[in-house]
Amino acid sequence: MVDQDSPRALRSDATSTYALAGLIGVGIVAQAWLASAVGRVGRLETATTVFVGVFVQAVPFLVLGVVISGGIAAFVSPALLRKVLPRNETAAIGVAGLAGMALPGCECGVVPVARRLIDQGAPSPVALAFLLSAPAINPVVLIATAVAFPGEPGMVWARFTGSLATSIVMGLLWSRVGRPEWMLPRHDEHRHCAAGRTRWEVFTEAARHDLLQASAFLVFGAAAAAALHVLVPPAWYERLGGQMVVGVLVMAVLAIVLALCSEADAFVASSMSALPLLPRLVFLVVGPAVDVKLFAMQAGSFGRRFAIRFSPLTFAVAVVCGTIAGYLCLGGAR
Repeated sequence: MVDQDSPRALRSDATSTYALAGLIGVGIVAQAWLASAVGRVGRLETATTVFVGVFVQAVPFLVLGVVISGGIAAFVSPALLRKVLPRNETAAIGVAGLAGMALPGCECGVVPVARRLIDQGAPSPVALAFLLSAPAINPVVLIATAVAFPGEPGMVWARFTGSLATSIVMGLLWSRVGRPEWMLPRHDEHRHCAAGRTRWEVFTEAARHDLLQASAFLVFGAAAAAALHVLVPPAWYERLGGQMVVGVLVMAVLAIVLALCSEADAFVASSMSALPLLPRLVFLVVGPAVDVKLFAMQAGSFGRRFAIRFSPLTFAVAVVCGTIAGYLCLGGAR
């Protein structure tokens, strides 16, 4: 594997940056022709709308995430992490889960942050607990949930409880079943910083690398979500109102394939008024934890062997935690 800070890797990143800028320029110049071509096919137009919606919603938070990631690479040393995190891994997982409240962003932006935390020496279960909690329990998401479900404060508490429980339980499980060989090797940023590069150089190179890598997999994930979206009949959920168990499972799967941003998913869930609150809550707990977009981004950042093990386990834990939180905070399956 090529070191991301080697001259070859840096040249590759620079070339990718120019290629991305070129593609954006071509898109701007040809936007009228592209819009006309897409508009001739109804399904293609719908898929394009979904793709653009997912991508545009995610990009600001992705940028925020890679900025934070670059800052961690440049200014957070392994020694500092060891001082901040409790030495007891179980306690550190709990702290990381609660720390997710401090990062207003969606799941797209937190993937590179979690990768960088691991690169800087944080235990992987701790970083993964943060990865799962940050997009689900931050203030922006909780406020959006309260606005989307007026008169239902239990939905906010249930989402917070179910998502926090998912992150902590997954962190504890991964600390027992996870294997280092399942993840891509970590990079030692400070070794290169000590070799003569300034912190600003480390910051810009790390942020550029993470932005290019995460953006590529975001495009792939958004395209998969758009393709799946046009295949789902719009009125399917109306038939699930009286089938609680089936409704919970179908909504959990729908959260995976729709791949909505966690800042917007509450408004989609609130529009499905034919369903009880419990299936819609599970939809909100599962979505920020595992979806097709996240799977692609995690595979790119942590490796495919990690993603194919982590995602199914996260799905099961999120469904269970969301269901229990619903019964506790919503007063039953309503």
